[in-house]
Amino acid sequence: MFSDALMLARIQFALTAIFHYLYPPLTIGLGWIMVYMSYQRLKTGEEVYDKMARFWTNIFAVTFAMGVTTGIVMEFEFGTNWSEYSRFVGDVFGSPLAAEALISFFLESTFLGILVFGWNRVSKKAHFFATLMVALGATLSALWIIVANSWQHTPAGFHIVETPMGPRAEIVSFWQMFFNPSTIGRYSHVIFSAMLNASFFVMSISAYYILKGKHEEFARRSLRIALVFGVIGAYFTLFAGHHQAIVVARHQPAKLAAFEGHFKTIESGTPYYLFGIPNEEEQKVDYGLTIPGFLSFLVHFDFNKPVTALDQFPPEDQPPVKLPFFTFHLMAGLGMFFIALTTLSLFLWWKGKLFNYRWLLWIFVFSLPLPYIANMAGWIAAEVGRQPWIVQDLLRTKDGVSPGVSASQVLGSTVMFTSIYSILFVLYVFILSRKINKGPETINH
Repeated sequence: MFSDALMLARIQFALTAIFHYLYPPLTIGLGWIMVYMSYQRLKTGEEVYDKMARFWTNIFAVTFAMGVTTGIVMEFEFGTNWSEYSRFVGDVFGSPLAAEALISFFLESTFLGILVFGWNRVSKKAHFFATLMVALGATLSALWIIVANSWQHTPAGFHIVETPMGPRAEIVSFWQMFFNPSTIGRYSHVIFSAMLNASFFVMSISAYYILKGKHEEFARRSLRIALVFGVIGAYFTLFAGHHQAIVVARHQPAKLAAFEGHFKTIESGTPYYLFGIPNEEEQKVDYGLTIPGFLSFLVHFDFNKPVTALDQFPPEDQPPVKLPFFTFHLMAGLGMFFIALTTLSLFLWWKGKLFNYRWLLWIFVFSLPLPYIANMAGWIAAEVGRQPWIVQDLLRTKDGVSPGVSASQVLGSTVMFTSIYSILFVLYVFILSRKINKGPETINH
């Protein structure tokens, strides 16, 4: 593995992407939670909403800075490790990535300055507007990235142009490229999962304060607000994910087959695996626990209609199965846990017993990393599941790597990036811990 430049380049991009994606989901979801808190601050004038808006804005600002810092490296990797890929997709990727920088990033970063430093310098209405623009900027930033990424999975609105350096894709319809078949489903899934991520972050910290008997009014209100966003995020993530699975079945059937460990086509009805261990050598799932015909129902709304299996594709076009299978099922299992926990909590709130059970609050505290794990698992499943293609049916991953880069160079830069990112993450956790331990009461007005 350490002598294979292609594998090392894939590992490097995966590591940098995973480190980076620790931060954007939190800023996207937390932005809209802050909008609600800021609106209540403006509407009611209550001090508790002022404390909430200030405290969570501080958390947002630190996270935003980390997201920007860790995201820059990936763009350099397109040139250093993936030059053939960049040459092929550059004319397509240029417009959404430019729009992300010129429209969304500058919108978010400009108003973030007002949001962080304008507490005593602008009116409450202006400050609320800045909060709204920051949340909108973060949400739109994800849109342009998802457009570019989705095009790789379901290319549309382009043609292939032959050049002296080889073929490349050019846009012939911006809107077909923008609304390629997977954009809306993937974007919806990302936004609602980000809302879920942020809500669990807020609920975890709030539950910790309640258990410790600190900042209780602040914590109880924060938790209730986040719970509403959590319920919305949990259910709509499920709906968006199901819609996206149908798109995958239509446009990337080999990926769906890998997700489900579906090796051989079954004519009567395809089962859904709740659990199992894919055995790629024997083309089966060991110790499988299934719901008969349920995958057919999820994809076709018909328990008997078959779902395309991996045996319908030549071996060189089949993705690996184990990693997509495990990560997809981990994501799906955690998603059902989030639905169960938020629904139970909403019911207990309705009964006036939400804060009566310490075990429930401890579950919230220890659930903080779970949405991050679910997010990472989903991305790993999606990206590994489309192998061997870096652009579906157009460019293989092995053909996208830079021809002049050696394994030792990629390994060296991977070690360097991983070390720097690890230090940044430790610093981020340290700063967050200090802010959480100080709590909202100590924020200067």
